[in-house]
Amino acid sequence: MADSKKKTVLLIGGGSVGTIGAVNLEVGGLAEVSIILRSNYKAVTENGYSIQSCDHGTLKRWRPSHVLPSVPDLSKENIEPYDYIVLATKNYPDVPPSIAELVSPALPSSNTHTTLVLIQNGLNIEKPFLASHPTTPVLSGVSLIGSAEPQPGVIVQDDRDRLLIGAFDNPNIPKELGQEKAKEFVKIYSAGGKAECVYSEDVLHDRWRKLVYNACLNPICAITGLDSGRLRLADGAVEGLVRPAMREIVEAAKAKGVELNPKERDDVVEFMIEVDALELYLQPSMQADVGKGNYIEFENLLGEPLREGKAAGVPMPTLEVLYQIAKAVQWRTKEARGLVKIPPPKNH
Repeated sequence: MADSKKKTVLLIGGGSVGTIGAVNLEVGGLAEVSIILRSNYKAVTENGYSIQSCDHGTLKRWRPSHVLPSVPDLSKENIEPYDYIVLATKNYPDVPPSIAELVSPALPSSNTHTTLVLIQNGLNIEKPFLASHPTTPVLSGVSLIGSAEPQPGVIVQDDRDRLLIGAFDNPNIPKELGQEKAKEFVKIYSAGGKAECVYSEDVLHDRWRKLVYNACLNPICAITGLDSGRLRLADGAVEGLVRPAMREIVEAAKAKGVELNPKERDDVVEFMIEVDALELYLQPSMQADVGKGNYIEFENLLGEPLREGKAAGVPMPTLEVLYQIAKAVQWRTKEARGLVKIPPPKNH
């Protein structure tokens, strides 16, 4: 039986970011977390998580309240609707199944009880849910954390958990409802006192600002194979690739009404170029995914801001080239995983 004083949370995606999220939700005492695992399910069910965290210290054999192998079907399993469903998975809209399809067993299209929290990167990630679940409050979670899972069930967090939570605009529900749910989630997540989780009034600003890094350094590092430190050392890479790409994002955001460079602040481009200490030689997530043979999140990180900028009349030549190369890289992975078939080679 769920503790009636606690909010029930279904967290989908127990990797490096989602696991630390589950820890924060549980240690605060205001949430009971059920986590959905795939590749690390066996490791966690047998041994729990082994977590080395700058926020929480060393946690051995840690588990949230419930560990599940798949998204539960509320109707078939006679489960009460969750108060919150948190998505902390990677998002590949070009690879089936869609995120909305993944969540659907636990979130009926007519839902009015559950609030959806998208702790995912990129732009326009809420739009599929506004179409498939029009009466569901959808929250934006922008995570600024340093965390990795070097092997299944082993989490290393080396940079503080900072999370910005706000409500996406939804024309089908009162604006105040989304704001109320966002503030409630901030309270639940912050209760343990270990994370910096704050309410944000300006979701679009949060997402466009992070794209200055994610739409640029992520694909450039993934394509070149150079980490963020080596990229700054490489001849001409910053001047010829990084700065032009970042400036295009800033201009696209401005065309959409989001000012990323207010006069009283430092230049966001220079900040993002140097946000990772050079000597960390940090691999952005997209580069790490390419190295592992995984799919990359190029559509929401790169394709969506590119399409938004071009539609607003902003020239984006650097982002256009990066997008087309990233798309080809994704096709290569799809072929390797059997999602696309090519004609057999001809015998000479």
